[in-house]
Amino acid sequence: MKEEKGKDYGKDVIMLSKSEIPTHFYNVLADLPFQLEAPQENLEVLPQIFPKAILGQEMSTEKYIPIPEEVRELYALNGRPTPLQRARKLEKAIGTSCKIYFKREDTNTVGSHKQNTAFAQAYYIAKEGYKNVVTETGAGQWGSALALACNHFGLNLKVYMVKCSYEQKPLRKVVMKMYGAKISPSPSNETKIGREMQKKFPNTSGSLGMAIAEAIEVAKEREDTVYSLGSVLNHVLLHQTVIGQEVKKQLEKAGESADVIIGCVGGGSNFGGIALPFVADKLAGKEIELIGVEPKEVPSITKGEYRHDYGDTGKQTPKLKMHTLGADFVPEPIYAGGLRYHGMAPIISLLANHGLVKAESYSQAECFEAAQLFAKTESIIPAPESSHAIKSAIEAAKRYKNKTIVFNLSGHGLLDLSSYEKGLGLV
Repeated sequence: MKEEKGKDYGKDVIMLSKSEIPTHFYNVLADLPFQLEAPQENLEVLPQIFPKAILGQEMSTEKYIPIPEEVRELYALNGRPTPLQRARKLEKAIGTSCKIYFKREDTNTVGSHKQNTAFAQAYYIAKEGYKNVVTETGAGQWGSALALACNHFGLNLKVYMVKCSYEQKPLRKVVMKMYGAKISPSPSNETKIGREMQKKFPNTSGSLGMAIAEAIEVAKEREDTVYSLGSVLNHVLLHQTVIGQEVKKQLEKAGESADVIIGCVGGGSNFGGIALPFVADKLAGKEIELIGVEPKEVPSITKGEYRHDYGDTGKQTPKLKMHTLGADFVPEPIYAGGLRYHGMAPIISLLANHGLVKAESYSQAECFEAAQLFAKTESIIPAPESSHAIKSAIEAAKRYKNKTIVFNLSGHGLLDLSSYEKGLGLV
């Protein structure tokens, strides 16, 4: 019997070797023909809460910043480089002529893109001799990633987790505790700001702005403690550009050129990570859409004002020029906890204001439907946050013909099953 020639399925999963992990972080600010407006007020807080290396990167306009070899080694040991995968079954299900690819940040050790900056920040913190780190987390992906990174560098970590996620996502707490972190629901009774927030917003579900405020208060009061942030600021987006740099190499290997780049946006880190390396191409005249997708329930770009505002509800941070719903905004307790932030990264906000980035918003219900379709066709249960990017990719594939669409699957949803059970009525 004649043996049939099998299909080359390897063309649908584009891999890179460990040696192809990026060697430098890319700073988009160096390529922009306009400047990011400087923060205002409370500037003295920054050196109180951040290590010098991180603060230097936050203010840097250098185009490429070397990635420490120890950080690249941790990337290699914990899932980088991540695959770029073709979503053929999803394409067939929606009847599109477009090609849809997704960047699999879900394959990282903690199941999300967050460890790209966690390893870098923990490295710089440890190198400067600190032992204690404090942070906030929304859905728990950032807290999990930083807990892993702090464990590697012998650092003690305290996490303030947004109250509704603390209650909705108990297994995220287990992950953080497995790596040695200590966790409290926010707002808590442990800080002055936490107690004030409980009085100001009785029975509140919490917010990232509140959790950030508590963490900053702790860092300000303790000389042996520094603050670490998982999104929004320049240095975080800088570290995440390893994603987009890998995507460029993978598309080149596949003989493809992206027409649309998509990522969900809460604070802006995973979207910035995949999209910023393509901004220079767009500035050079390439026709490429960069789409940030946010929840209709927290529409910071699509409905927020572009102005200077505080990054935390306690109003301790400098005022950042960004799209914002206001530092006092308390969002609905949606399941996409990582997207429940009142503002948008200054870099993403700047690009959106200049028309280089587009914003879309979808409701939790329609994003969860897209997540279930993706799970049924591509076998992967996405994080609730990532479902927003999936929904946008589906809509783009229906809108266009013969385009190449790439979205960032920022994390898996295997610890979010109770959210899907309730949100989709899977009972």
